[in-house]
Amino acid sequence: MHALTPAEVLFDGEVQPAVLPPCDHYAGSEKLMKKSLALQAQLGPVFDITLDCEDGAQVGLETAHAELVASLIGGDDDRFGRVGVRIHDFHNRAWRDDVRIILRNAKQAPAYITLPKIRSVFDATEMVAFVEASRCEFGIAKPIPCHLLIETHGALEEVFELAALPGVEALSFGLMDFVSAHNGAIPDTAMRSPGQFDHPLVRRAKLEIAAACHAHGKVASHNVSTEVRDMGVVASDAERARNEFGYTRMWSIHPDQVKPIVAAFSPRAEEIHVAAAILLAAQTAQWGPTRYQDTLHDRASYRYYWSVLRRAHATGQALPEGAAALFGPDEPAEVSQRGS
Repeated sequence: MHALTPAEVLFDGEVQPAVLPPCDHYAGSEKLMKKSLALQAQLGPVFDITLDCEDGAQVGLETAHAELVASLIGGDDDRFGRVGVRIHDFHNRAWRDDVRIILRNAKQAPAYITLPKIRSVFDATEMVAFVEASRCEFGIAKPIPCHLLIETHGALEEVFELAALPGVEALSFGLMDFVSAHNGAIPDTAMRSPGQFDHPLVRRAKLEIAAACHAHGKVASHNVSTEVRDMGVVASDAERARNEFGYTRMWSIHPDQVKPIVAAFSPRAEEIHVAAAILLAAQTAQWGPTRYQDTLHDRASYRYYWSVLRRAHATGQALPEGAAALFGPDEPAEVSQRGS
């Protein structure tokens, strides 16, 4: 008899919530892009790289910058297919050219396209539709996920509708632009820690974005930490983002930030062990109720422990013996520990 996997029985025919590598590392210049690709080759696909056409391109040189980005996607240094791109915003004339240049010239499609400064569902819908139409025009077989940057009042007001849009995989919080949009009503201390976690308007924004993502099975991506020397601050920011605000991914703007972010979002070894034990027992029981260490479990808790194993996979953690049986052919479990 076929042993049913968690993906087959725990979601009532719905698509599983998205799981992405926990760190989204931004690079804008050619030097930093290549350095990021070398780091990814060393650590493995436990973090994504976003090649930046928005802040990375010099004014007047947008086309050349998009061509540079296209040359790196799918190139010899892109070993894992986890390189995305941020294009210009909806009100910048270059955004459509960014999409077409990259999709036409790259050796493979980017892992995702990040759409910045979304102001409304209308903005996002038109941009997502253009990405999809361009993808079809250039004969790219699979849809390209879009990530939306929530950093305006309009986007926050419509955040649940934005999270529900087809083609959207993740929502990211743009802290700096969000604070600046309040025209001095929020102090600059809210752009860094600990203020970014304490100011009521910023806390509200973070919580609304996370809630919208989880309501619609999308990935909630936390803003960057501006600290580039003290990695203890970066680790603390990542832990607070995960444990207090429900984020499962976070930006990085410096190579040294990658490891502490990945570590903060990675399940601990004991969590992985418990999750595997509970789910293997559930699989043996054909997903009926079971007991583990005098605690009863059913499909509600099975979904939680399955999320633990999926996050372990996304962060390159070693899985206990037998846990591979829980993954179907479309979600392989053979991931070795990297980045030691």
